[in-house]
Amino acid sequence: MKIVVLDGYTLNPGDLSWKGIEQFGDLLVYDRTGNNSVDIVKNIGDAEIVFTNKTPLTKEVLKQVPQLKYIGVLATGYNVIDVDTAKALGIQVANVPTYGTQAVAQFTMALLLEMCHNVGNHANAVNNGEWTKSLDFCFWNSPLIELDGKTLGIIGFGSIGQATAKIGQAFGLKILAYNRSKKPELETETCKYVSLDELLKSSDIISLHCPQTEATEGIINKNNIDKMKDGVMIINTARGGLIVEDHLKDALNSGKVLGAAVDVVSTEPIKADNPLLNAKNCIITPHIAWASKASRTRLMQTTVDNLKAYLEGNPVNVVNE
Repeated sequence: MKIVVLDGYTLNPGDLSWKGIEQFGDLLVYDRTGNNSVDIVKNIGDAEIVFTNKTPLTKEVLKQVPQLKYIGVLATGYNVIDVDTAKALGIQVANVPTYGTQAVAQFTMALLLEMCHNVGNHANAVNNGEWTKSLDFCFWNSPLIELDGKTLGIIGFGSIGQATAKIGQAFGLKILAYNRSKKPELETETCKYVSLDELLKSSDIISLHCPQTEATEGIINKNNIDKMKDGVMIINTARGGLIVEDHLKDALNSGKVLGAAVDVVSTEPIKADNPLLNAKNCIITPHIAWASKASRTRLMQTTVDNLKAYLEGNPVNVVNE
């Protein structure tokens, strides 16, 4: 059995092992394949099993690889795959749904704390000699923000949103959650479900943890930003398309939004003309919230488990049944 990984470098730049997958067949791993359909079809070759992270498997590609039977997504999101075409062709698609919960929640709070304290900026200032020159025993060059008693609005209250809420409550934050479905047992004195308008109106911080769908694409737009408190902070560790980036840039530059921290943008890698690169008080990190070694190890193991279950006739985490 031939197995191909189309873009393995991001998951495994060398600190993990592919041996778990190798046990099931002849494995060929490409660090990168790119988005060109000709190259994708060429790299798939006559493999029956293919793994992809961000390499797109479109209808055009899938119709040219009739021997393909199984696609494993090295991620949770599977929008790079035409799952309907895959189903019609008898190709099973499985993803890895929960590997990065704790990593993304932790990174979300790291972004929030950086906005509140500008730790990196202050550390650089010390290294540049500003503390040495200070007339006082301390100095700060940006406001320091205390979280206790503030309200964190979480859009998307699945596993990552819930994990973020748990950490936030430890900092004394009150949680407002907006989600398509509700689990009443999660509500407490410091955590409750609200409408989107209520969340936008009442939150000091808004953090995005929802999938990008027709309903959520561009959910952070001028109209919704206008409903927010002056001085709100916005965090996005979900998908770049949830934000209309021009609108957020304008809100940051006007001061309506005090600060933003995004780990994802509309096109990745980020383009040189992305509006957020010219926005005030905007932290941008390169889509790494998920990428701790512990998180990637879980992703790899679940990928192996998914493949094993498929080969044994008991498939799991199938997204196109």
